[in-house]
Amino acid sequence: MSADAEAPTRPARVQRTRAAGVRPAPAHRTRAVVPLWGALLLAVLSGLLLDGAFPDTGIWPLVFVGVGTVLVALRGRRAWAAFLVGLVFGLTFYLVHIQWATLFLGVLPWLALSSLQSLFVAAGSVLISLAYRIVPAAWPSVAARFGLLPLAIAGLWTAREAISAVWPYGGFSWGRIAMSQSESPFADLFPWLGISGVGFVLAWLTALALEAWFWRPRATGPGPRRTVVSPGRRGALQRALVVAVATAAVLAVPGWRTADAGTLTVAAIQGNTRSAYFDQRGYQGEILDGHVSATLPVLGEDIDVLLWPEGASDLDPLESARAAEELDIVAAAVHAPLITGAITTRNGKFYNSSLLWESGKGAIDIFDKRHPVPFGEYVPERKFFEPLAPDLIGLIEREYTAGTNDSVFDLGTALVGVNICFDIVDDQLMTETVQNGAQAIFAQSNNADFGRTDESVQQLAIARIRALETGRTVVNISTVGTSAVIAPEGATLDTLPTYTAGAMIDAIPLRNGLTPAVLAGRQFELLVSGFGLAALSVAALTGPRRRRR
Repeated sequence: MSADAEAPTRPARVQRTRAAGVRPAPAHRTRAVVPLWGALLLAVLSGLLLDGAFPDTGIWPLVFVGVGTVLVALRGRRAWAAFLVGLVFGLTFYLVHIQWATLFLGVLPWLALSSLQSLFVAAGSVLISLAYRIVPAAWPSVAARFGLLPLAIAGLWTAREAISAVWPYGGFSWGRIAMSQSESPFADLFPWLGISGVGFVLAWLTALALEAWFWRPRATGPGPRRTVVSPGRRGALQRALVVAVATAAVLAVPGWRTADAGTLTVAAIQGNTRSAYFDQRGYQGEILDGHVSATLPVLGEDIDVLLWPEGASDLDPLESARAAEELDIVAAAVHAPLITGAITTRNGKFYNSSLLWESGKGAIDIFDKRHPVPFGEYVPERKFFEPLAPDLIGLIEREYTAGTNDSVFDLGTALVGVNICFDIVDDQLMTETVQNGAQAIFAQSNNADFGRTDESVQQLAIARIRALETGRTVVNISTVGTSAVIAPEGATLDTLPTYTAGAMIDAIPLRNGLTPAVLAGRQFELLVSGFGLAALSVAALTGPRRRRR
């Protein structure tokens, strides 16, 4: 029997529900809660609520409200309506969440990136709405409704985030829902499950709570006078108990502590300098001089390593004798190696690099940024895009090449992982850094291009998550802030005011050993994403046969 044959037979009602983008459904299917216009309003609201869960607002419980609101809007929707709801939700969220991108290249790239991410959200929304319609029809039982359906919804949500995080051009993983939970009670899950795993748990708990709220038992008996078994107060309490137990079980998971491996005294310098990329004011070498000046208060301190941020030298020390001499003098004065960011040119290619510099020896190791930002640090397929926006594409004169060398520096007393700005959102790179032996992580960035927007605090939240996920201290050092030292358990050990030159001098904990999240890598992400897609596929194949029977 077809779905339309099972639907209510009153023509006017059928017409109204179809006009609202709702497929008339039998009792075991998920019905739409609101008409399409109401769903679109909920989509706008959910995007704003979800952004509020992230820094700078940082009200982490809003992640459940934001995700729950859009799931309500998607319940019972047909594909075209679900796509529209998802598109509106995605645009509302990303246009607000990454508004800081307008300060870097302007409005057009911000709109383009937000639109691209919203298309991913829209496609994922179609799959979620399809799951709401066909999974309960394929397995019409209470166990499937409370067990299988929320897991499938969460798996599909995770799959959409996972795909957009790596594709196209390396993806854009900023704004995944787990990134709102750096200081929430769910933070202890990061060393176990990683970012994608925590996102899955958040989506699962939200979908489970919605099923507990909306579930109604199926009507029994033939004919128009079918009786409905009332769930009653006892049934409502049982459903609430299921959600409460699931939440308590998740929150009861303890944090993971990696093995102590001593300490490393780090002096991290925030130079409070301009950006060297588009801001061409001042003289060549001004940014380097600014970091030399900010380092002067550190002289005389007993340190193991001096750390400067991304782009701290606007002269290439591999080519400029002046820059090399200044780095030699600084490293000699602090009696320690210097790790600094610089733009280097080798074999005719530009690299955004981090250099391990020793006085008298120069650069003894180099890490090149693994994940340069497309349309920010390089233009993929420039010949295709440049005719479309020649003035905009013309601003990006350098074509940074993605690095291939490993991200671990051997300081003699410790192994440290070095990641440059956008690298910190790359799950695979962060996993490799720790698997290659890093006992602490230095996250260098240059936030001067983004002014006093939320970008720097969003990035700091990701750095805190990486500390938890990897079980390593993360020294997040920026040219202008937000700079901080984050302990392996997520506590803030030190910080600097934004737009203020200064230094953080700390004996940071070193750690050995791998967390479950690092050991598993992306396996959990692939598992839950595959489960969601498999559940949807099997329901699509078996559901029609069940309905015919």
